[in-house]
Amino acid sequence: MVGFSSYVPNWLEAILGEKDFFSPCTVHESSKRNEKNIFCLDCCLCICPQCAYHHRRHRFLQIRRYMYHDVVRVEEFEKLINCSAVQSYTTNSHKVVFLNERPQTSNYRTPNLCRYCDRSLPEQYIYCCISCKVKELLRRGVGIARELRECDIMPIDEGQFTSDSILESPDLSSGSSGGGNAVNLHDKAVLVPIGMEVSSRRKKGVPVRAPLF
Repeated sequence: MVGFSSYVPNWLEAILGEKDFFSPCTVHESSKRNEKNIFCLDCCLCICPQCAYHHRRHRFLQIRRYMYHDVVRVEEFEKLINCSAVQSYTTNSHKVVFLNERPQTSNYRTPNLCRYCDRSLPEQYIYCCISCKVKELLRRGVGIARELRECDIMPIDEGQFTSDSILESPDLSSGSSGGGNAVNLHDKAVLVPIGMEVSSRRKKGVPVRAPLF
C-alpha cells in the first residue's frame, strides 16, 4: 500500500487499504444481511455476519458508515492504536473517526490544517483520519510503535453463534447512508447457541366455541 512500510502491522495496513467494506459477500449472496462490515483482525480481511461463525475464535472490529465513508468507534479502535489528535465526530452518543482521507469539496480553509493532507481542521486536531496520522508519523521517521496497543478485542467463543446469527444495530445517524444495516457486535442482542434455535412461528390454539343456550 502506498505510503506505508514494513513498520506497520498487517492488520492496520489491511484495514486502511480495504476497499471492499459494505459490498455484498459473494459466499452468502442469498442472505438478506450480507454486507461485509466486520473486519477480522487475525485474518486481515473483511467479512459479513454470516462468515463470523468460521472466525469465531478471532478478534473482530466493526466498520461503520458515516457521511458515505468508513469509520470506527473511538472506544473500540483505541484498544488497538492511539487515536488522539485525530478529528472525531459524535453520532448516536459515540465518537467515531474516519479511517482514510476524504475528498475536499469545499474551498473554505481554516488556519489549522491536517499535517499530512492539508484538510481544514478545528484547532484541537492535527489529523483528519487514522491513515493521515500513520502516514505522517512514518514520513517524519517517528514510526507508530508507540501508538500501537496490544488488545484481545471482541473475541467470539465457539458455539456462541449459529452460522446465520445476526446482531442488529440502528443506523449511525439520520444523516448516514450506505450502512443502515450495520451489524453491531457490542449492542444488545440475543445469542442463540447451536441446536437451540427458536422458531418465530407459534401454533395457534384450538378455537373454543361459546356454549349454546
